[in-house]
Amino acid sequence: MLIDWFTVGAQALNFLILVWLMKRYLYQPVLQAIDAREQRIAAQIADAAAREATATQEKEEFKRKNTEFDKQRADMLSKATDEVKTERQRLIEEARKAADALSSKRDELLCSDAKNLHESIVRRTQAEVFAIARKTLTDLAGVSLEERMIAVFASRLQALDAAARGRLAEALKQSAEPALIRSAFELPPAQRAVLQQAINVIFSADIHLRFETAPAIVSGIELSAGGQKATWSIADYLASLEQGVDELLAKPVAPVKAPDAIPA
Repeated sequence: MLIDWFTVGAQALNFLILVWLMKRYLYQPVLQAIDAREQRIAAQIADAAAREATATQEKEEFKRKNTEFDKQRADMLSKATDEVKTERQRLIEEARKAADALSSKRDELLCSDAKNLHESIVRRTQAEVFAIARKTLTDLAGVSLEERMIAVFASRLQALDAAARGRLAEALKQSAEPALIRSAFELPPAQRAVLQQAINVIFSADIHLRFETAPAIVSGIELSAGGQKATWSIADYLASLEQGVDELLAKPVAPVKAPDAIPA
């Protein structure tokens, strides 16, 4: 079979032209399209990576701010708690001080009331004792309380032991001033004369006397001279009575037991 070289040559030329045309108008645009797509994909990947980095950074920033906020909130809560505790302690201290002041004032009022009651009882007791003594002496002996007290005082002077009487007698005799007689009541001239005579007899001397009224001496008489004195009053009896009253007031009152129910 004979080869047609012209035909072969024409076909070879046609093939080369076809290859050139495909490379020129088909392959090259496809490569360019692929490159462009790869670039777009790379750009998208880079953009996604940038966005991811930004998101990570924003996440870290949010986490940091959240941590700071938690710390600030904890600090503020701790500060508020401390302030509440301080204010609570201050209010408690003020309430305690107010309660202490109120308790102290109440105690003062109770003490004042107790003192006033005590003084009232003492005064009432003295008045009652004096009234009873006066009435008793008047009814039984026909003498006044003052007269009987002068007699009792004279007997007390007479009953002094030798040493005490000697010191008082020496003071009465050596004193340049008249001896002082102090009494809770005003002594009438007749009773002064009785007392003067009793003292002169007891101390065997003419004793000059000066009389004064001293309400502080509870229904009593006092003789003093040169730093020596002899006193008698019913204050000792009242002191014993007062002590008994104080013990009675201080004694707790036992609760009254309710009577047992009567069976039906």
